[in-house]
Amino acid sequence: MKETVTPPILARLEPLVTRLRRYHWAWPPIAFVLGLLGFFLVNRQQWLGGVLALGLVLTWALLIIESITSKWLSRRGRNAALPRAAATFIAQMVHQETLFFCLPFFLATTIWTSGQAVFTGLLIACSILAILDPLYFGLSNRHRWLYFLLHSLCVFVVMLVTLPIMLSLTTGESLILSILAMMFFSLPSVLGLLGSGGITRWLAMAGLLIILGGIAWTGRTWIPPATLWLSGSALSPGFDTAARQPSGSMALTPQALQSRGLYVYTAIRAPRGLREKIYHVWRHDGNVVERIALVIHGGRDQGYRAWTHKQNFSSEPEGRWQVDVITQTGQRIGSVRFTVAANGEATIADGRIQRPPGIPGWNIRHVLGNNGTQGD
Repeated sequence: MKETVTPPILARLEPLVTRLRRYHWAWPPIAFVLGLLGFFLVNRQQWLGGVLALGLVLTWALLIIESITSKWLSRRGRNAALPRAAATFIAQMVHQETLFFCLPFFLATTIWTSGQAVFTGLLIACSILAILDPLYFGLSNRHRWLYFLLHSLCVFVVMLVTLPIMLSLTTGESLILSILAMMFFSLPSVLGLLGSGGITRWLAMAGLLIILGGIAWTGRTWIPPATLWLSGSALSPGFDTAARQPSGSMALTPQALQSRGLYVYTAIRAPRGLREKIYHVWRHDGNVVERIALVIHGGRDQGYRAWTHKQNFSSEPEGRWQVDVITQTGQRIGSVRFTVAANGEATIADGRIQRPPGIPGWNIRHVLGNNGTQGD
């Protein structure tokens, strides 16, 4: 006969959950404000941003521990779990906290003309779902597979945001560990979905987790690098290395490019302590013609300045050019576009530093940096 035990801490926790439900409407805006604070603190007081990130990770750890402990005690004849309604409400708060905390990072770093807009659009849709009780509880009660995917997405994005801040991991390292964390923290949900079934259950669980991780890795180019963004860019025919400033002006005609070459300057914002290799990938009419490696260092309030200089252009350089700034895992940080033409359609490379739209107002005129890299 199963013993029914209600630990004192759970007996006190359930009335607290009931009172909190009266104010559940306030939690999403609070979490979003905390996310904004975290985003700006990454640039100014990173240790405070790290504290916010650590608090979010601990919340997830407590949620997982509660779930695992409840299942373990239940198998030993003790009912030490929260009532389902209370447990679902706590999970909803954690999902809201995660989505709204992480959303500012992805809103600021998404390139909206690329596939990254799909990923961030999915986060926005999930954030809306998490605050609409009929949809959220309907998903929890009747569509457990979709609820499992929501849970997995939340674990994934919180790790993408917090790991570079807390541990100064590169975007690639954070991506791999986020996928592994998503697979690990999804174990309780997967076990609940599959029920009992011996070896078949365990094989199905392993297969499902591998598929989940594979989808995340395959779609990595659609995932914005949450803690890296392009804070300024410029095109110029010359570069003042002493002042670390693009200089000069010219129309990008075929003759000008072949005789003088072209500098592409970028300022990239990264968390303090981060050291990461990125690439300037030069494309001509969509085809890659140059891939130049750069090493950036985080911690500058207005971005780490780096540049590449391309001198060798083909005999027919006319057309549309694009220099993508990407990570080692292929996640795009930003792009610089220009047109080479023999007429008035040619872009003017005047050395003016432009701020991408949608980025919070850094003072780009005072962008500082430490290094430059010269390409062919």
